[in-house]
Amino acid sequence: MLEQYILFVGGLALLVVGAERAVSSAGDLALYYGVSKLFVGVSVIAVGTSVPEMTTSVYAASYGAGDLLVGNIVGSETAQITLAIGVVALISPIVAQRRNVMVYGGAMVLSMIIMILTIEDGEIIRSEGFLMMLSYVFFIYTMYTNEGGEEITEEVVEREPPRRTVPWIVLGLGMVVLGGHIMVTAGVEIARAVGISEYIVGLLTGLGTTAPEIVVAGIAARGGEEGISVGAILGSNITDPVFSLGIGPLFYDVALEDPGGVVSSAQYMLVVSLLVLGLFYWQRGIDRRAAVLCLLLYPPSFYIA
Repeated sequence: MLEQYILFVGGLALLVVGAERAVSSAGDLALYYGVSKLFVGVSVIAVGTSVPEMTTSVYAASYGAGDLLVGNIVGSETAQITLAIGVVALISPIVAQRRNVMVYGGAMVLSMIIMILTIEDGEIIRSEGFLMMLSYVFFIYTMYTNEGGEEITEEVVEREPPRRTVPWIVLGLGMVVLGGHIMVTAGVEIARAVGISEYIVGLLTGLGTTAPEIVVAGIAARGGEEGISVGAILGSNITDPVFSLGIGPLFYDVALEDPGGVVSSAQYMLVVSLLVLGLFYWQRGIDRRAAVLCLLLYPPSFYIA
C-alpha cells in the first residue's frame, strides 16, 4: 500500500511540474506570435494548465474509472473557482472588467451546465464527448476572431523564440502524460484498498491537478499580469467541463456508479461558481475579504460528495 501512495504522489508531482513547464513555454510561444494577454490566459494557458485533467480523463476512461474521471473534473473546477481565486486574491487583489466577467464567466457557467446535463443519465458516450469538445473549439474560435490579437508589440521581443520554447513544451507534456498514467492507476488501487469511493479519490486528484492553475495565476497576479491571471482561471473552468471531460469518452464510453451523488456535487460546483462570479461582477474583481469567503466555499464540496 505504501508503494501505491508513493506512486500516487510521484505521479501528481510529474503532472504539476510538467504542466508548469509546458504552460510557461506555451505562454512565451503565444506571445511571440502576437496575441492578447487575456486571450493567452483563456486559451493557451488555460488549456496548458488543464493538460493534467485531460490526461487523467483519458486514463480514467480507459480503466473504466468513470467516477474518478468526473470527480477529477468536478474537484478541479470547484478548487479553481474557490481555492485558486482565493489564493490569488490574497496575493494580489484581482481587478476584472464587468464585460470580461460576463463573457468568460457566462461561458464557464454554460460549460458547467452542459457537463451536468451530460452526466445526469450516468454515462457519457463518444458522441457526447465529441460534441462537448466541439463546443469548446467553437468558443475559442469565436474569441480569437473577436479579440485574439488586440495587443502586443513591444512585449513580443522579450519572449523566447519557438526554437527554445517548443522543446520544453514537448518535454512538459511528456511528463504530464507519464504522471497521469501513474497517478490514476495508483489512485484506483488506493480507493479499492481503503474502501473509499473512486469519486472521492477523483475530488482529491482534482485538488492536486489544480496546482498548476494556482501557481500560474498567482505568479501572473504578483507580476501585475491581470489578464493572464483571470483568464487562466476562468478559461480553465471553461476548458475542463467540456474539453477535458469530453476527451476521455471520445476514446472510451464512460459509466458512473453513483450518478445521483456525482450530480449533487457538480451542482454545488455550479452554485459556488455563480456566487464567486457574482462577487466578481459586483466588486469589479475580488479583494482580500472576498478571497476569504472564496476559500471557505471549498471544504463543503467533500461533504456533499
